Amino acid sequence: MIPKIRKVIPEEDFFLFVEFDDGQKVVYDVKNDIKSISDFRSLKSEKGLFQNVQIDSSRTCVFWTDRIDLPSDIILEYGKPA
Repeated sequence: MIPKIRKVIPEEDFFLFVEFDDGQKVVYDVKNDIKSISDFRSLKSEKGLFQNVQIDSSRTCVFWTDRIDLPSDIILEYGKPA
């Protein structure tokens, strides 16, 4: 089953605090994605873009633009427990 996201909060230094429907809470570091995925670089270069993170309508993904998104299962797998 794909984990559903209840809440996402952008934090300092490109971290995301993510809470899931089952109560799990993780902090996901987006800096590695910014370094390794070219589309993610605009999160660092465009002022304020990172803070505009949203949850998609299925609640299985967070996104910033139509080219920059993170699926919930990746966030849960690689995030650190909060």
